[in-house]
Amino acid sequence: MNKITRLFIRYISALLLGIFITIFYIIFTPLTVYPVYFVLKMFYPVVLSGITLTIYSAKILLVPACIAGSAYYLLLILNLLTPMKMRTRIKAIVFSFLMLLIINILRILLFSTLFIEGFKYFDLTHLFFWYVLSIIFVFLIWIMEIKIFKIKEIPIYTDLNYLLGLKNRGRRIKK
Repeated sequence: MNKITRLFIRYISALLLGIFITIFYIIFTPLTVYPVYFVLKMFYPVVLSGITLTIYSAKILLVPACIAGSAYYLLLILNLLTPMKMRTRIKAIVFSFLMLLIINILRILLFSTLFIEGFKYFDLTHLFFWYVLSIIFVFLIWIMEIKIFKIKEIPIYTDLNYLLGLKNRGRRIKK
């Protein structure tokens, strides 16, 4: 398979997965909910009903935003729109998804505990995590990927440079 075909497949895959973004929620909802449930069960009397955790009289609903499907999609996009060898891409995606899953489970455990214990600044802290730290987590995971997997290419930019180079080469040959 030549480089242009691989490039086309990467971009089409990124687009199609965006259309079917619900697949991230289907996959990561149980991977998030059950570990949270089992850990909380070690410390509290928890009842799990679908995506709702009931602890004492407190109900914690793990809505799609809690699952962070969009964050998984963003990490996948960064990986797909960056040229790299398939083996590296698979390792990088698994790494980034695993890191995000672990961080997300820890985040939900923290906020569940804060909520149950009646933390005075729960809403403020929750919003801060939602609007600021969630973006920083995705950014830091991507930076870790770059360092660990020695990724030198830049998403989209490297591909555009390659395509423009082909275009310019074609002009030189015609002259």
